[in-house]
Amino acid sequence: MTYSKSGFHFSGHALWCAAMKLLVKTLPRRQFLSLAASAVALPAVIRSARADAYPSRPIHLIVGFPPGGTADILARLTASMIQERLGQPIVVENRGAAGNSIAAETVARSTPDGYMLLFIANPNVINAMLNPVPDFDIVRDIAPIAGIDRNPQVLVVHPSLPVNSVPDLIAYAKAHPGELNMASGGVGSTPHLAGELFKMMTGVNMLHVPYRGDAPAITDLLEGQVQVMFDQVILSIDHIRAGRLKALAVSDTDKLAVLPDLPPVSQFVQGYEAYAWQGMGAPKSTPPEILNRIAKEINAALADPAMQKRLADLGGVPMPKSPEKFGELIANETTKWARVIKFANIKAG
Repeated sequence: MTYSKSGFHFSGHALWCAAMKLLVKTLPRRQFLSLAASAVALPAVIRSARADAYPSRPIHLIVGFPPGGTADILARLTASMIQERLGQPIVVENRGAAGNSIAAETVARSTPDGYMLLFIANPNVINAMLNPVPDFDIVRDIAPIAGIDRNPQVLVVHPSLPVNSVPDLIAYAKAHPGELNMASGGVGSTPHLAGELFKMMTGVNMLHVPYRGDAPAITDLLEGQVQVMFDQVILSIDHIRAGRLKALAVSDTDKLAVLPDLPPVSQFVQGYEAYAWQGMGAPKSTPPEILNRIAKEINAALADPAMQKRLADLGGVPMPKSPEKFGELIANETTKWARVIKFANIKAG
């Protein structure tokens, strides 16, 4: 209690204490305890009400990749599936520049209210290591919401190469060190890192040949200018079926439905696993109840057979995760690829 010329004044805490003492004196004990419990539960009720009210207007999903690519297709597919569940339109905006950092920074610096989200993928993490941005860290500044899918790579070789299995490739590469050219869609791309991980774990020496995108890399692979590539399933599958490329294995730990006869690389190289992945993120301080609400709807969409079939057609596998589990995946991927980048001495392209 304080005193001023206008009289006595109670601080907020003192007033609350005085009120509690009065209630204790005037209310039966059972009724007082009930009121006290309600007061303790009030913040949770407020949080629940806030989550129930979300969303009340359109949501913007920022995609740091150009229109028409696999990431853009997946972002729009996911948006169309969950906007029905959330009851509000999801507006997809492409901001593909500066190694995806522009999109990530835009979301990180937006109001953390769940109305601006980030379509996050493994290139976001890789680019952050290869091209660090001052005052921005995607792991620190973006809150994980949920995984969407993972896209394993397929290990393909030119048909002229006299190998028919992963052990054959390893043996041939060791017998001809530095003679095999391994293509990728660019320095730091998923195919590049999948190949470098393979080299690191098997001890083979293959020359990395980066291209400006997967399409020109595949063109040269088809012509025999390069001999080996870890490629996206969706880009290689028609060539595999037509016999223009020879597929040896997939980079997931399990077989893929679209290529059921191919074994995983890990069957021959224990612990090997490499895939592209996609998910959603939000500004770091976004309330947990909103993150959980979005994650719930994403995971429900991933359980839909129509969504599962569409992902399979794109060479993907559903990857439902809670915000916590998705955060763990991002942390593990950061650690894993940092080792590969250091081993291969990969520098920003």
